Amino acid sequence: MFKNVHHIAIIGTDYIKTREFYVDKLGFEVISEHNRPEKNDIIINVKRENVVLEIFIKEDAPLRAPLPNPENTGLRHLAFKVKDV
Repeated sequence: MFKNVHHIAIIGTDYIKTREFYVDKLGFEVISEHNRPEKNDIIINVKRENVVLEIFIKEDAPLRAPLPNPENTGLRHLAFKVKDV
């Protein structure tokens, strides 16, 4: 039986912009951060209320092709409800 979503994994390429968006603008709290040089990435785990995001920062991550087509398989989008933009 489904209980809840444990976490959502997202891949970004720009550490500063990604952290600024989720932490500074959306108000997620950083619960852990791991620099993994052997995998050439950084993992930032953030939480807001009952939503946990596992954000992988990989500067060399390939773009989904062909862009911008949201009908490709994989993550289509995440929608956040905010008080004010």
